[in-house]
Amino acid sequence: MGKRRGKGKQILLFGFTAVLVLSGVVWYTMEYTSVGNSVNGTEMPVCSVETEEKKAVLTFEAAWDEEGTKKVLDILKDCQVKASFFVTGEWARLYPDTMKRIVEEGHDLGNLGETHQNMSRMMQKEQEEEIRSAHRTVEEEIGVKMSLFRPPYGRYGESLIRTARELGYQTVCWSVDSMDWKDYGAEAVAATVLEDPELKNGAVIRLNSEAKYTPEALPKLIQGLQKEGYQLVPLSKLLYNEPYHLDVTGRQIQGLCERLFAK
Repeated sequence: MGKRRGKGKQILLFGFTAVLVLSGVVWYTMEYTSVGNSVNGTEMPVCSVETEEKKAVLTFEAAWDEEGTKKVLDILKDCQVKASFFVTGEWARLYPDTMKRIVEEGHDLGNLGETHQNMSRMMQKEQEEEIRSAHRTVEEEIGVKMSLFRPPYGRYGESLIRTARELGYQTVCWSVDSMDWKDYGAEAVAATVLEDPELKNGAVIRLNSEAKYTPEALPKLIQGLQKEGYQLVPLSKLLYNEPYHLDVTGRQIQGLCERLFAK
């Protein structure tokens, strides 16, 4: 009789422990998913945003010179459109006045790393220094603390996304690539974006402000997007804060994944 009671207590203890363990796993998963960049256990960047509003984002990368960026800023001002710019630390040191203008005219300013290298191949310490160096330069030059990060060339790995998050950055790539860097001409740049099947609510469009035909293509692109009913906003006006989760395409969806609560 005593042995049966002992065995019963062991079963109860085991069951109670199992509940605690499972509860702990669920709590950890929910807490981690509220950060939102893990999809099936793999770290991903935000590439677009799930929204019922017809909004899209023009993002520009600047790493080499400022003439194209100046022309892009003039066009955005004339069209009364706000966008997001990702700059390298090297560029920021060379062109502080243009960088200051980006912020003063209401655009987002994001981190493209210090030297525009493929950071996915770097060790964590190198990744940290690339991000920190650009961050320091921008803060010292114009007093802005950036919080958006784009990996150069869109090349990333899980460690890079984790490193950026630990440094206070949200990693953002794109869902529509203008391919303006291929220099096929202004018409091709606009058509590539406007005909892309991924052009939908919450699309993040990638452009390079220094590409040869981007300034020429931009007015037609903006006109085409607005004709389709899109409101063009900077990333800071579209991205969700916690809690959110991503689908397998990197589309940011507000709230925790419903599948967590179904278990």
